[in-house]
Amino acid sequence: MSTRPIHHPLFARLYPAMARAMEHGGMAEHRRALLRGLTGTVIEVGAGDGMNFQHYPPQVTRVLAVEPEPHLHGLARAAATRAPVSVEVVDGLADRLPAEGGSADAVVASLLLCSVADPAAALGEFRRVLTPGGQLRFLEHVRAETPGLRRIQRIMDATIWPRLAGGCHTGRDTVTTIEQNGFGIEHLDRFRFPDAATPTSFHVLGTAVPGSRA
Repeated sequence: MSTRPIHHPLFARLYPAMARAMEHGGMAEHRRALLRGLTGTVIEVGAGDGMNFQHYPPQVTRVLAVEPEPHLHGLARAAATRAPVSVEVVDGLADRLPAEGGSADAVVASLLLCSVADPAAALGEFRRVLTPGGQLRFLEHVRAETPGLRRIQRIMDATIWPRLAGGCHTGRDTVTTIEQNGFGIEHLDRFRFPDAATPTSFHVLGTAVPGSRA
């Protein structure tokens, strides 16, 4: 499990402007789809600046929003005061969540699994905190569909991109990782955002449920 603090001062100050641009460019609809139909208690892991908060449906009674980066944590706390549902922002790591086992009806991972140090450990924590029948909702950018762009992703991920982008890796096969760590995919949409084929435009939006570990 991770023990290092998460501190990306440059990225944390650039990300809110990038997130707003993405929101206005069409990501808002994908965020709404990510959260549509959720009820009860939700743990959102890697809440960032709280961009998702405004999209939670009223059937959600509580959101425990986990964000370890100090600057983003502060922005998320401010966003929580404007949210249409009850949101508590806390410090914590994806592989060591500050929540009891079986306490969440859903876990939300939004543009998160590209950047965690150990996706398998994080997914194990998601399984731990979910109630029986609970869901993992995920919105992630993933490995490209063409060999040429995959090569570019490998070069980016091995060099400067993670340092510039808060630990982000462009080329992770996140869907396979989810399936290999005890979840079954119930619903999956693949899309490009933006529409042009770039190393960071390939996205997935889906729902998974805990099942037998592969």
